[in-house]
Amino acid sequence: MELADVTESTVIEGVYLVTPRVFGDDRGYFVETYRREWIPSGREMIQANRGDRIANCIVGLHYHLHQADYWYVPRGHARVVLHDLRSGGSSDGATLMLDMGEVDGGPNNHLGVYIPPGVAHGFASLTDMTITYLVDGYYNPADELGVAWDDPAIAADWGVSDPILSARDSQNPNRAEIDPAWRPHAGLRVTTGAGS
Repeated sequence: MELADVTESTVIEGVYLVTPRVFGDDRGYFVETYRREWIPSGREMIQANRGDRIANCIVGLHYHLHQADYWYVPRGHARVVLHDLRSGGSSDGATLMLDMGEVDGGPNNHLGVYIPPGVAHGFASLTDMTITYLVDGYYNPADELGVAWDDPAIAADWGVSDPILSARDSQNPNRAEIDPAWRPHAGLRVTTGAGS
């Protein structure tokens, strides 16, 4: 029995979209939101995180050179923006937008997304919401990088006006201003070891 439909994005190489099977009855429903075997190129996820945001926030865009993420939205509506920063790759410069969770007040679409290293990622809270994310490396401040959420080269439609931002996210550089030493490149591979 298939527990999920897993497809690689046609927009950004190495991004996987997961639509899990939902099992429900009169009591509610049950869904497996992640399985390691669904992402053939990924490593074991070793840390789980949860974030709650009020409506009209933007978080990101963040990226890592050594860490992959897996996102799922159990409550509320998030507009997720992904942008490939890996220079020289087949999807370098591509932007992908996904609506996750309870889209436009409807039932949860249960979409999960795997984000490889080098792909910038962020989300807008179109309602009050909760996001959970798994990561394959422990927190490493040296691998917490960012690019401007409103960079015209990325051209993201966040679905919010006058967003609430953190001080960090309001100061990230545009894509063209990223120091070459911190710019991801095609063929970027996750190194082994926690926090690497």
